[in-house]
Amino acid sequence: MKRAISILFFAFVAAGFFAIEACKKTDATPAATPMVFKTPAGWPEPAYNFGANPITNQGFELGRKLFYDGRLSKDGNFPCASCHQQFAAFATFDHNFSHGFDNTFTTRNAHGLYNLAWRNNFMYDGGIVHLDLQPLAPITATNEMAETIENVLNKLRADGTYRSMFKAAFGDETINTERMTKALSQFMLMMVSSNSRYDKMKRGEYTFNLAEGLGYDIFKAKCVSCHKEPFFTDFNFRNTGLPVDPTINDYGRMIITRNPADSLKFQVPSLRNVQLTFPYGHDGRFITLDHVMDHYRNGVVNGPTTDPLVKNKIPLSNFEIGQLKAFLYTLTDSTFIADPRFKQP
Repeated sequence: MKRAISILFFAFVAAGFFAIEACKKTDATPAATPMVFKTPAGWPEPAYNFGANPITNQGFELGRKLFYDGRLSKDGNFPCASCHQQFAAFATFDHNFSHGFDNTFTTRNAHGLYNLAWRNNFMYDGGIVHLDLQPLAPITATNEMAETIENVLNKLRADGTYRSMFKAAFGDETINTERMTKALSQFMLMMVSSNSRYDKMKRGEYTFNLAEGLGYDIFKAKCVSCHKEPFFTDFNFRNTGLPVDPTINDYGRMIITRNPADSLKFQVPSLRNVQLTFPYGHDGRFITLDHVMDHYRNGVVNGPTTDPLVKNKIPLSNFEIGQLKAFLYTLTDSTFIADPRFKQP
């Protein structure tokens, strides 16, 4: 009798245990699905630490939803995508400055967003030193999205879809600043632009025509010191002889470092997709590539911090400018700007 009671007891305990385990399996969140980040052949290893923020399908999709969600701004009208439009390689199309909250404007021309995994700092002045931190600046800037981080988080927490998506991406429904910005990073990190005609030429899939080839030779002779391949920027800060705009008084890198030696220095922009990212310059003062090249051959204004590479101007004939433009147009990545992964969900 006693043995029968014992058996019944352990059977009951075992049944309870398996019932609990079954419940755990039912409630458990499936592990997020890893997403593969591919470094293009011949490119260096990324600077971003993927070990601290592994990209998953769920994290990427959450980041994509956040990127296109106006609720990250104060009045709901200014998602990240309002300044970073895919058809313009995620720059602002045809505007020197972008529109912000309450009829304000930004004071710098929006960068294109691509190949961010290889950057160690962001913004023209390098004031942001990690991609995960970068979204906090435009979200809280009064002339951009003009919202507080706490308000953004509260809006997301009140949304059942977001709670489910955060759970799928990170294991539970906790919504905080770190998770929000990491999800945005996962989306933006996947924006790799590496399939232009230039890239295909490098892979042996395309042959430059005469003008493109001549332009590439001129580029390597006169431009590549600052616009190094494969990113077409050396990521340095340089004063390229642009006088300060007295209505904006933007002194670039010096605003961050407070060092007069950094006055009027701005991060060298990438020339990838340059055909799509006009106007040009940190304040968008150049409407066309012709205006940019005319600056380098005629318009450089020398000062104490002007970069030695442009101090004596860059001799460029009209013929050379034409060939250079033919080459620069080969940096347009039509695959990237039409990639459905990056469209609004």
